[in-house]
Amino acid sequence: MKLKPPINLAWIRFTSCSGCQLMLLNCESSLTELARIVAIRDFPLASSTLGKNAEIDIGLVEGSITTPSELERLLAFRRKVHLLVAVGACALTAGVNSLVRGERRQAMTKVYAGQGDDWNTFPPQPVDHFVKVDGQIPGCPPEPGELLNSIGTLLNGGWAGHQVMPVCMECRVNENPCLLERDRAPCLGPITLAGCNARCPNLGVSCEGCRGVVAEANRDELCRLFLAAGLTEQEINHRLERFGETT
Repeated sequence: MKLKPPINLAWIRFTSCSGCQLMLLNCESSLTELARIVAIRDFPLASSTLGKNAEIDIGLVEGSITTPSELERLLAFRRKVHLLVAVGACALTAGVNSLVRGERRQAMTKVYAGQGDDWNTFPPQPVDHFVKVDGQIPGCPPEPGELLNSIGTLLNGGWAGHQVMPVCMECRVNENPCLLERDRAPCLGPITLAGCNARCPNLGVSCEGCRGVVAEANRDELCRLFLAAGLTEQEINHRLERFGETT
């Protein structure tokens, strides 16, 4: 169903860095046009407006859920939102916040030294562990064009298409040498969803999997390549944990 402008748009943030919001605001040349068709009801980096009682046509959610109070806010937001979109790695997979999953107690004790163990938090969780998510925009942060295309197609009753190939294919298109085979680097490109134009491998940096796992990923072959590169099973598990997986 096509939405009739101006549509009510809200963007709320949970445990994250606000980088996803900032990426949309960096689309300076498109913001004037976007402002003509959306009415901001809640968007911390863009406006001080707080539409607490307003019905929301499109609700964008950034960040992982880590506390009971965040969960309460998410549930309340879901009840008044027509279409809820999870934006960025933290909202989709718990992202960077989940990378100390196996050492969480040690990390929390260090961060909150002297405050006891009453942290009132739980391990970071993606948004769809708690509420229905109507759409997803991957990335850490998402690509600017992907954000604009997704909002634009939602306004017209559709959903933007996304890549279905792995980052490795973008490396081939860009004629990048394979970091995994050449440098024995722990690159996650073989099982990571494309769409970033291989940003990190273009710079000689291993893919960290921030866009999430590609459909029909060949995990067994990736593990074989990691073992051939000299990684231990523990190191491989640590790499795969960002997707919520282990060997």
